[in-house]
Amino acid sequence: MLSERRLEVLRAIVQDYVGTEEPVGSKALTERHRLGVSPATVRNDMAALEEEGFIAQPHTSAGRIPTDKGYRLFVDRLAGVKPLSTPERRAIQSFLDSAVDLDDVVGRTVRLLAQLTRQVAVVQYPSLTRSTVRHVELLLLSPTRVMLVLITDTGRVEQRMVDCPAPVGEIALADLRARLNSRVVGHRFTDVPQLVQDLHESFEQGDRGTVSTVVATLLETLVEETEERLMIGGTANLTRFGHDFPLMIRPVLEALEEQVVLLKLLGEAKDSGVTVRIGHENAHEGLNSTSVVAVGYGSGDEAVGKLGVVGPTRMDYPGTMGAVRAVARYVGQILAES
Repeated sequence: MLSERRLEVLRAIVQDYVGTEEPVGSKALTERHRLGVSPATVRNDMAALEEEGFIAQPHTSAGRIPTDKGYRLFVDRLAGVKPLSTPERRAIQSFLDSAVDLDDVVGRTVRLLAQLTRQVAVVQYPSLTRSTVRHVELLLLSPTRVMLVLITDTGRVEQRMVDCPAPVGEIALADLRARLNSRVVGHRFTDVPQLVQDLHESFEQGDRGTVSTVVATLLETLVEETEERLMIGGTANLTRFGHDFPLMIRPVLEALEEQVVLLKLLGEAKDSGVTVRIGHENAHEGLNSTSVVAVGYGSGDEAVGKLGVVGPTRMDYPGTMGAVRAVARYVGQILAES
């Protein structure tokens, strides 16, 4: 276990390196921070921190920089979450409150996170598997063609075309719509298959083919892979950190293009509380030089989606964690009120 004094030295090194982008020396530390000890003592503490792998010497200069292990200890033991200012909170609420639909909410959230943190922002659409049905609409487009519109409690809207095996009229369609909604509205998507499996049996023999076709389309909507959607923004922010990536920025960009990689990253975030993955804690090799800060969002205790940012390991962790948490809270409120 590190002593409190060495933890303070580590905190000072992280703060200075994040702020200056330059390796930190003992002389600079004693000048900028009230550590209450001599430069010689600070040098001894830095030597101990280096021996234990919390800091490293990038080249022959006297300065040191934090390692992934050092950042991890900083986040776990030292970094509080920096609260946003009142003007920042008002700006977030005003910006997100102006959204007109779910796509707009997600788009605005991505732009907001990227601007607040100056990192790459990633927002997952509310997952259908964690959503409940608000309404199922059936619209007659032609005697044998129906549009099915599925609306979730989070404001997500899915549309599918249904080609019916026989002509269907407005009255029959209205009856199907009413019976379908009476079974599924307010229920979790995962419960819907069981709720509608015998629906066709309550209809006249001649209508059962159409009912089964509509129900099958509804169930397909619930399980299609397209349900896990992401929006990403602020990728250009990475160009500001070119020197933070030891080899090239290209592997990072390639990893960010893979939706399955990003979904897995966000999937590791807890439903509540901010999750931080630092450097080599990220399983994907292309992201070994980055940190991921993520959190779940939703209107209740369970998150319906995740959001977060990706940036270099040399990031303002308290500020980034505060921004991610605050934005998630506002998004959850907006979905609850939608």
